[in-house]
Amino acid sequence: ADDFIGVRAAIALARAGDMGIGAAAACGHNQPMFSWRKNLAIDQQALLQALQTVTDPNTGKDFVSTKALRHLQVKGDSVAFEIELGYPAQSQIPALREALAQAARGVAGVGNVSVALRTVVTAHAVQRGVALLPGVKNIIAVASGKGGVGKSTTAANLALALAAEGARVGILDADIYGPSQPTMMGITGRPESLDGKLMEPLQNYGVQVNSIGFLVDKDEAMIWRGPMATQALDQLLRQTHWSDLDYLIVDMPPGTGDIQLSLSQRVPITGAVIVTTPQDIALLDARKGVRMFEKVGVPILGVVENMAVHVCSNCGHVEHLFGADGGRRMATELGLDYLGALPLKLQIREQADSGCPTVVADPDGEVAALYKAVARQVAVKVAERAKDFSSKFPTITISKDS
Repeated sequence: ADDFIGVRAAIALARAGDMGIGAAAACGHNQPMFSWRKNLAIDQQALLQALQTVTDPNTGKDFVSTKALRHLQVKGDSVAFEIELGYPAQSQIPALREALAQAARGVAGVGNVSVALRTVVTAHAVQRGVALLPGVKNIIAVASGKGGVGKSTTAANLALALAAEGARVGILDADIYGPSQPTMMGITGRPESLDGKLMEPLQNYGVQVNSIGFLVDKDEAMIWRGPMATQALDQLLRQTHWSDLDYLIVDMPPGTGDIQLSLSQRVPITGAVIVTTPQDIALLDARKGVRMFEKVGVPILGVVENMAVHVCSNCGHVEHLFGADGGRRMATELGLDYLGALPLKLQIREQADSGCPTVVADPDGEVAALYKAVARQVAVKVAERAKDFSSKFPTITISKDS
């Protein structure tokens, strides 16, 4: 009888297995003890093809063919990999991580997915014969051929936008005759020197800043001739202890005179951003700025069209006070990248004057999003430049005894 009962139990278990029911369910338990799902081997080629369907929103390219995908590991049903970005994009990382994870989960056999995204900003090539600056990977000149187009406001907000996206950023206020970065960045005081040789930059909002405005009285006029002003700027640049910067934003003086030309020839500039308004008069001078940088071998990263449109703060009426799409047309005609358009808004001026620029005053606002989009485009253009390998070269010394 006992043998008969044992046989019946075995038959019941076998039938339960045929119906996809675990042994525990056949014995009256709700939770199965065993899983009858087969552990499929993950096809790595299919996994790469799936990941290749996710594109970088800033470059339009996938992460596989660009070799941004690193350290792909498959263990059982678990997949882990890294994505290395050459530019800061902290605000986009959560969405990118989720898109990549979803793509991986769509491959047969994939269970757990671990995605790590990190930014690695490297030094890129500058003008031939100009050495890189210690502590600075990339220098970006923000320039305009004409004053009054909002260049300094744009420079400050671009620096803050890059910092908000996760980069280490500094600003050099190169406008000797009209320094405005101390006011815009809300910084007062004078730089100190810890070693008696280099100045320590002042900081606010996570950005390192130096300016002639920190070294002279607020109301003092800088009555300097070109060579003296150029020497002062060279000292500000090279005698500041810039600390491990991914980007140094140089707020260039307006125009294309001796100071601008000397800076373009002597400062190791990775690329230049041209700021203009849509107005024809401003565009004429912006073209001159483009030509100046081209003559000294500085690549143009793109054009920013400032004050592109005015939106009335009372009624919302939209009006192109300085013309429409002038900067876009100039960029097209000169074969340059159009980085974006920024509005003419009262709050931008008020926030900059108060020492709290838009990107930090209203970080989640529409205008801050525009500055961050432009900043990401600038960083992407820098990342696409050839890398600098001068630090990899060995130092060669020649001895008289050899």
